[in-house]
Amino acid sequence: MDVIKRFRAAPGKKVDLKDWDPDETLGMDRGDAEARLADNAQAIGKLQHRLFAEGKRSLLVVLQAMDAAGKDSTVRHVLRDVNPQGVLVTSFKKPTSHELARDFLWRIHRRTPRKGHIRVFNRSHYEDVLVVRVESIVPKSVWEKRYRAINDFERTISESGTEIIKIYLNISKDRQREKLMRRLTDPDRAWKFEAADFETRRKWDQYMNAYEDAITECNTDSAPWFIVPTNKKWFRLFVISQIIRDTLERMDPQLPPLKIEPAVAMRLLEDGVD
Repeated sequence: MDVIKRFRAAPGKKVDLKDWDPDETLGMDRGDAEARLADNAQAIGKLQHRLFAEGKRSLLVVLQAMDAAGKDSTVRHVLRDVNPQGVLVTSFKKPTSHELARDFLWRIHRRTPRKGHIRVFNRSHYEDVLVVRVESIVPKSVWEKRYRAINDFERTISESGTEIIKIYLNISKDRQREKLMRRLTDPDRAWKFEAADFETRRKWDQYMNAYEDAITECNTDSAPWFIVPTNKKWFRLFVISQIIRDTLERMDPQLPPLKIEPAVAMRLLEDGVD
Protein backbone atom coordinates (compact mmCIF):
# COMPACT_ATOMS: atom_id res chain seq x y z
CA MET A 1 0.00 0.00 0.00
CA ASP A 2 1.53 3.33 -1.08
CA VAL A 3 0.08 5.66 1.56
CA ILE A 4 2.02 8.64 0.21
CA LYS A 5 0.34 8.36 -3.20
CA ARG A 6 -3.10 7.47 -1.83
CA PHE A 7 -3.49 10.50 0.42
CA ARG A 8 -1.37 13.05 -1.44
CA ALA A 9 -3.49 15.87 -2.84
CA ALA A 10 -2.80 16.10 -6.57
CA PRO A 11 -0.77 19.26 -7.34
CA GLY A 12 -2.33 21.61 -9.84
CA LYS A 13 -5.83 20.23 -9.25
CA LYS A 14 -8.64 21.99 -7.42
CA VAL A 15 -9.28 20.27 -4.08
CA ASP A 16 -12.86 19.36 -3.17
CA LEU A 17 -12.97 17.89 0.32
CA LYS A 18 -16.23 16.14 -0.51
CA ASP A 19 -14.10 13.79 -2.64
CA TRP A 20 -12.15 12.68 0.44
CA ASP A 21 -13.93 10.23 2.76
CA PRO A 22 -13.11 10.89 6.45
CA ASP A 23 -14.26 7.32 7.24
CA GLU A 24 -11.79 5.70 4.82
CA THR A 25 -9.78 2.77 6.22
CA LEU A 26 -8.68 1.06 2.98
CA GLY A 27 -10.16 -2.17 4.32
CA MET A 28 -7.69 -2.36 7.22
CA ASP A 29 -8.74 -3.56 10.65
CA ARG A 30 -7.82 -1.81 13.87
CA GLY A 31 -5.43 -4.49 15.11
CA ASP A 32 -3.36 -4.44 11.93
CA ALA A 33 -3.25 -0.63 11.87
CA GLU A 34 -2.13 -0.43 15.50
CA ALA A 35 0.59 -3.03 14.93
CA ARG A 36 1.88 -1.10 11.95
CA LEU A 37 1.74 2.15 13.92
CA ALA A 38 3.95 0.59 16.60
CA ASP A 39 6.42 -0.59 13.96
CA ASN A 40 6.41 2.82 12.27
CA ALA A 41 6.94 4.65 15.56
CA GLN A 42 10.04 2.56 16.29
CA ALA A 43 11.37 3.13 12.78
CA ILE A 44 10.76 6.88 13.06
CA GLY A 45 12.71 6.90 16.32
CA LYS A 46 15.72 5.25 14.67
CA LEU A 47 15.53 7.51 11.62
CA GLN A 48 15.25 10.59 13.82
CA HIS A 49 18.42 9.47 15.63
CA ARG A 50 20.24 9.32 12.30
CA LEU A 51 18.83 12.69 11.20
CA PHE A 52 20.03 14.29 14.45
CA ALA A 53 23.48 12.72 14.16
CA GLU A 54 23.84 13.72 10.51
CA GLY A 55 22.97 17.33 11.37
CA LYS A 56 22.62 18.50 7.77
CA ARG A 57 18.88 18.49 7.07
CA SER A 58 15.60 18.80 8.96
CA LEU A 59 11.93 17.83 8.76
CA LEU A 60 8.91 20.09 9.24
CA VAL A 61 5.53 18.45 9.84
CA VAL A 62 2.54 20.80 9.59
CA LEU A 63 -0.72 19.64 11.18
CA GLN A 64 -3.88 21.56 10.29
CA ALA A 65 -7.44 20.66 11.18
CA MET A 66 -10.73 21.74 12.65
CA ASP A 67 -11.07 21.59 16.44
CA ALA A 68 -11.04 18.10 18.02
CA ALA A 69 -9.57 16.38 14.97
CA GLY A 70 -6.70 14.92 17.00
CA LYS A 71 -3.59 17.01 16.39
CA ASP A 72 -2.30 16.59 19.96
CA SER A 73 -2.89 12.84 20.06
CA THR A 74 -1.15 12.49 16.69
CA VAL A 75 2.02 13.99 18.15
CA ARG A 76 1.83 11.81 21.28
CA HIS A 77 1.34 8.51 19.45
CA VAL A 78 3.28 8.91 16.21
CA LEU A 79 6.40 10.45 17.78
CA ARG A 80 6.35 8.40 20.98
CA ASP A 81 9.70 6.70 20.32
CA VAL A 82 11.77 9.71 19.30
CA ASN A 83 14.44 11.37 21.41
CA PRO A 84 12.86 14.62 22.72
CA GLN A 85 16.24 16.29 22.29
CA GLY A 86 15.75 16.33 18.53
CA VAL A 87 12.01 17.02 18.24
CA LEU A 88 10.12 20.22 19.03
CA VAL A 89 6.40 20.98 18.82
CA THR A 90 5.13 24.52 18.29
CA SER A 91 1.49 25.48 18.73
CA PHE A 92 0.63 28.81 17.17
CA LYS A 93 -1.98 30.79 19.04
CA LYS A 94 -3.48 34.21 18.36
CA PRO A 95 -0.61 36.56 17.38
CA THR A 96 0.67 38.91 20.06
CA SER A 97 0.91 42.66 19.50
CA HIS A 98 4.67 42.15 19.11
CA GLU A 99 4.08 39.62 16.32
CA LEU A 100 1.35 41.67 14.64
CA ALA A 101 3.81 44.54 14.30
CA ARG A 102 5.73 42.41 11.77
CA ASP A 103 4.87 40.47 8.63
CA PHE A 104 2.67 37.41 9.19
CA LEU A 105 5.49 34.93 8.50
CA TRP A 106 7.97 36.48 10.93
CA ARG A 107 6.91 34.38 13.92
CA ILE A 108 6.76 31.26 11.74
CA HIS A 109 10.22 31.58 10.24
CA ARG A 110 11.74 31.93 13.70
CA ARG A 111 10.44 28.47 14.59
CA THR A 112 11.43 26.45 11.56
CA PRO A 113 13.52 23.40 12.48
CA ARG A 114 17.26 23.66 12.90
CA LYS A 115 19.40 21.17 11.03
CA GLY A 116 19.14 17.66 12.46
CA HIS A 117 15.76 18.33 14.06
CA ILE A 118 12.11 17.48 13.48
CA ARG A 119 9.69 20.31 14.19
CA VAL A 120 5.91 19.87 14.34
CA PHE A 121 3.63 22.83 13.77
CA ASN A 122 0.34 22.26 15.61
CA ARG A 123 -1.54 24.80 13.51
CA SER A 124 0.69 27.03 11.47
CA HIS A 125 1.09 29.89 9.01
CA TYR A 126 -2.03 28.57 7.30
CA GLU A 127 -4.14 30.18 10.02
CA ASP A 128 -3.36 33.39 8.16
CA VAL A 129 -5.40 32.25 5.15
CA LEU A 130 -8.00 30.33 7.18
CA VAL A 131 -9.11 32.06 10.38
CA VAL A 132 -8.31 35.56 9.16
CA ARG A 133 -10.35 34.88 6.04
CA VAL A 134 -13.42 33.29 7.60
CA GLU A 135 -13.52 35.68 10.54
CA SER A 136 -12.88 38.71 8.28
CA ILE A 137 -9.88 39.79 10.34
CA VAL A 138 -8.19 41.13 7.22
CA PRO A 139 -9.73 41.89 3.80
CA LYS A 140 -9.50 39.55 0.81
CA SER A 141 -6.99 41.89 -0.82
CA VAL A 142 -4.61 41.01 2.05
CA TRP A 143 -5.11 37.29 2.69
CA GLU A 144 -5.31 36.40 -1.02
CA LYS A 145 -1.72 37.55 -1.55
CA ARG A 146 -0.52 35.31 1.24
CA TYR A 147 -0.76 32.14 -0.83
CA ARG A 148 2.15 33.37 -2.93
CA ALA A 149 4.09 34.46 0.16
CA ILE A 150 3.57 31.03 1.74
CA ASN A 151 4.77 29.23 -1.39
CA ASP A 152 7.87 31.44 -1.52
CA PHE A 153 8.55 30.85 2.19
CA GLU A 154 8.17 27.08 1.92
CA ARG A 155 10.35 26.93 -1.18
CA THR A 156 13.05 28.92 0.61
CA ILE A 157 13.26 26.62 3.62
CA SER A 158 13.01 23.54 1.39
CA GLU A 159 15.97 24.71 -0.66
CA SER A 160 17.84 25.25 2.60
CA GLY A 161 17.51 21.58 3.53
CA THR A 162 14.15 21.29 5.28
CA GLU A 163 11.79 18.56 4.09
CA ILE A 164 8.15 19.63 4.47
CA ILE A 165 5.07 17.49 5.09
CA LYS A 166 1.68 19.22 5.41
CA ILE A 167 -1.21 17.16 6.75
CA TYR A 168 -4.88 18.08 6.87
CA LEU A 169 -6.73 15.89 9.39
CA ASN A 170 -10.01 15.33 7.58
CA ILE A 171 -12.74 14.93 10.21
CA SER A 172 -16.47 14.96 9.45
CA LYS A 173 -18.81 17.46 11.06
CA ASP A 174 -20.76 14.66 12.79
CA ARG A 175 -17.61 13.07 14.19
CA GLN A 176 -16.39 16.44 15.42
CA ARG A 177 -19.68 16.90 17.27
CA GLU A 178 -19.19 13.56 19.03
CA LYS A 179 -15.69 14.52 20.12
CA LEU A 180 -16.72 17.99 21.30
CA MET A 181 -19.54 16.47 23.34
CA ARG A 182 -17.07 14.06 24.92
CA ARG A 183 -14.86 16.99 25.85
CA LEU A 184 -17.73 18.60 27.70
CA THR A 185 -18.39 15.49 29.80
CA ASP A 186 -14.81 14.37 30.42
CA PRO A 187 -12.97 16.32 33.15
CA ASP A 188 -9.62 15.41 31.57
CA ARG A 189 -10.66 17.04 28.29
CA ALA A 190 -13.11 19.77 29.34
CA TRP A 191 -10.34 22.33 29.77
CA LYS A 192 -9.82 22.29 26.00
CA PHE A 193 -13.36 23.45 25.28
CA GLU A 194 -13.94 27.11 24.46
CA ALA A 195 -17.11 29.02 23.69
CA ALA A 196 -15.53 30.05 20.38
CA ASP A 197 -15.75 26.39 19.29
CA PHE A 198 -19.48 26.88 18.75
CA GLU A 199 -18.91 29.86 16.45
CA THR A 200 -16.23 28.04 14.46
CA ARG A 201 -18.51 25.03 14.04
CA ARG A 202 -21.35 27.28 12.86
CA LYS A 203 -19.07 28.42 10.03
CA TRP A 204 -18.09 24.89 9.03
CA ASP A 205 -18.81 25.33 5.30
CA GLN A 206 -16.84 28.56 5.17
CA TYR A 207 -13.87 26.86 6.79
CA MET A 208 -14.08 23.95 4.37
CA ASN A 209 -13.97 26.39 1.45
CA ALA A 210 -10.97 28.14 3.00
CA TYR A 211 -9.16 24.82 3.52
CA GLU A 212 -9.87 23.74 -0.06
CA ASP A 213 -8.41 26.96 -1.43
CA ALA A 214 -5.36 26.85 0.87
CA ILE A 215 -4.55 23.26 -0.06
CA THR A 216 -5.11 23.94 -3.76
CA GLU A 217 -3.04 27.12 -3.89
CA CYS A 218 -0.15 25.92 -1.71
CA ASN A 219 0.32 22.32 -2.83
CA THR A 220 3.78 22.02 -4.37
CA ASP A 221 6.32 19.27 -4.95
CA SER A 222 8.59 20.75 -2.29
CA ALA A 223 5.78 21.21 0.25
CA PRO A 224 3.02 18.66 -0.47
CA TRP A 225 -0.37 18.41 1.22
CA PHE A 226 -1.80 15.13 2.47
CA ILE A 227 -5.51 14.75 3.26
CA VAL A 228 -5.79 12.08 5.96
CA PRO A 229 -9.05 10.36 6.98
CA THR A 230 -9.57 11.16 10.65
CA ASN A 231 -12.90 9.73 11.81
CA LYS A 232 -11.13 6.52 12.87
CA LYS A 233 -8.32 7.50 15.23
CA TRP A 234 -6.40 4.23 14.73
CA PHE A 235 -6.35 4.66 10.96
CA ARG A 236 -5.38 8.33 11.14
CA LEU A 237 -2.41 7.51 13.38
CA PHE A 238 -1.24 4.71 11.11
CA VAL A 239 -1.45 6.84 7.95
CA ILE A 240 0.41 9.80 9.43
CA SER A 241 3.09 7.55 10.91
CA GLN A 242 3.55 5.91 7.50
CA ILE A 243 3.84 9.27 5.74
CA ILE A 244 6.52 10.44 8.18
CA ARG A 245 8.38 7.14 8.06
CA ASP A 246 8.34 7.01 4.26
CA THR A 247 9.58 10.61 4.07
CA LEU A 248 12.47 9.99 6.49
CA GLU A 249 13.41 6.78 4.66
CA ARG A 250 13.50 8.69 1.39
CA MET A 251 15.70 11.34 3.03
CA ASP A 252 17.95 8.46 4.19
CA PRO A 253 19.99 10.38 6.81
CA GLN A 254 23.48 8.99 7.33
CA LEU A 255 25.46 8.60 10.53
CA PRO A 256 28.67 10.64 10.36
CA PRO A 257 32.02 8.84 10.29
CA LEU A 258 33.88 8.16 13.50
CA LYS A 259 35.89 11.22 14.52
CA ILE A 260 38.78 9.18 15.89
CA GLU A 261 40.43 5.99 14.71
CA PRO A 262 39.18 3.01 16.78
CA ALA A 263 42.75 1.85 17.45
CA VAL A 264 43.69 5.30 18.78
CA ALA A 265 40.59 5.43 20.95
CA MET A 266 41.30 1.99 22.40
CA ARG A 267 44.88 2.96 23.18
CA LEU A 268 43.77 6.13 24.97
CA LEU A 269 41.23 4.17 26.97
CA GLU A 270 43.86 1.62 27.95
CA ASP A 271 46.15 4.46 29.04
CA GLY A 272 43.43 5.62 31.41
CA VAL A 273 42.49 8.82 29.58
CA ASP A 274 38.89 9.85 30.43
